[in-house]
Amino acid sequence: MRRTARLLTGTALAAAAVGLTTAAPVYAGERVVTGGLSVYPSSVVPGERAVVTTAVCGKGGAAAGDASAVGAGAFPLAPGTGEGGATGHFEVPPSAQPGTYEIVATCGDDERRVTGDLVVTLTSAAAQVYPRGSVKTGVGGALGPDPVQTAAGVAALAVAAAGGTWLLHRRARGDGI
Repeated sequence: MRRTARLLTGTALAAAAVGLTTAAPVYAGERVVTGGLSVYPSSVVPGERAVVTTAVCGKGGAAAGDASAVGAGAFPLAPGTGEGGATGHFEVPPSAQPGTYEIVATCGDDERRVTGDLVVTLTSAAAQVYPRGSVKTGVGGALGPDPVQTAAGVAALAVAAAGGTWLLHRRARGDGI
């Protein structure tokens, strides 16, 4: 009984949480659609260009974009071809600080507002630097910096193995050491 009650309570809470996260916020006098604006790339460095698209404005619908949150100001979104999305672009100013900024587009026909997020970072994902070379741990490697030392080490190990085998063989025969 207790397990069934927990299962039903958990299911009800999960359904309520999904309902809360998918609902679009509505403000007095205007219709706002959250997440209806695609920003590409979603993460940029200052000075790069961002492209904004939305299909919320309908086929052939234009929109006015606003990127003043990041310091880029207003920009137009022109009707696109094909599926009918509006597309525009703006340049992130070189003075932009790292953070997440809300980009807004207002459809021209019915004043619907759509929003999307732009992340400004100091390093570009395409320009990431990956480590190269070896790690200086002090242990050394099989082919270290000096081949003479490597050869001497291999020879010492071979002599030790041969000597140990010879001693074990004599002991097994009963000859003593």
